[in-house]
Amino acid sequence: MKRETSHLQYAKVGIVNFINTSPIYIPWQEMGTLKGWVVEEAPPTCLNRHLVQGKLDAGCISSFAYGLDAHRYYILQDLSISATGPVGSVILLSKVPIEELHEKLVLLTSQSATSVNLLHIILQDFLGIRPIFRTGNFKEMSSNPLAQAYLAIGDEALRLRSDSDNLFRSDLAKIWLDYTGLPFVFAVWAVREESWNSWPEKILLLHRRLRECYHKGMKELEHISNLVAPRIPMGSSDCLEYLKGVELDFSEEKQKGLLHFFQLLHDRHDFPKVLELKILPFVNSN
Repeated sequence: MKRETSHLQYAKVGIVNFINTSPIYIPWQEMGTLKGWVVEEAPPTCLNRHLVQGKLDAGCISSFAYGLDAHRYYILQDLSISATGPVGSVILLSKVPIEELHEKLVLLTSQSATSVNLLHIILQDFLGIRPIFRTGNFKEMSSNPLAQAYLAIGDEALRLRSDSDNLFRSDLAKIWLDYTGLPFVFAVWAVREESWNSWPEKILLLHRRLRECYHKGMKELEHISNLVAPRIPMGSSDCLEYLKGVELDFSEEKQKGLLHFFQLLHDRHDFPKVLELKILPFVNSN
């Protein structure tokens, strides 16, 4: 579908304003607006939908959403939201050990298809557990005696750390690494193929800005932690440790991890076969 606003002289990029994107988004905000671009802030599921609908030209979208429509997109080289081991913000909170969730009610966040499908793989394929899944929230899990677990992501997972001392905490990125030996890629920076064909110069400008933000953010993690920690709220030192565990590059090992995730999804049926990742290389015109 052609974007209705494509005749206008601007393009639109979607950014998730979670703390895990702050090492890129805070530098973006500090650098000011990017010529020819406007930003849409929204939860992952909203950005996924808007990119496939053509309401966005580019955006930070979930890995699952990219894989569903990989033929429509390019991935911007060197950028992702990933983890090699514990990430701290994709957490299954449970009243019983994770191994005891067979045929128990597990409530799922509505904000991330990637994390939900990762949980399906971990419980059903890795652990051989068949829970009952339903969308819900932490409050329901706490008050409903039948609900035995809740999947929390992003800033919510960080906020719930102080409310979950009596619960079991399972970090999905750690479990994934334990079983596969690979990093897990939660999100990629994707560009619609038609937007690239229409506006290659704008896309290159966006790619350059995002890389600049990434490098600036990595150098200023302590400063960024001080800025964003009050959102949770959490201590600046805890926020810094969390951000150090969030990896924003897209190495070859991460590409292998992403393709392995897609293969496991394909093996479970109802997911397309993704043979390769269409990566848009970085071009420095300076």
